[in-house]
Amino acid sequence: MSEENLEELVSEEKFNVFYKCMRCGHETALEELARLPEIKCICGFRVFTKKRPGLVRNVKAI
Repeated sequence: MSEENLEELVSEEKFNVFYKCMRCGHETALEELARLPEIKCICGFRVFTKKRPGLVRNVKAI
């Protein structure tokens, strides 16, 4: 494999992370937050929670 193909594979493996504003509930991608000089929602609030995936995991007890 050439280096260009390897870089494309690595960039494709990244997944989107979304954050939700605690005040207004607006969902924002990590890429959008990284572009701004400070981490802030469009409403001006600075507290976010990471949105969890909809997976339900069952773990067997020992």
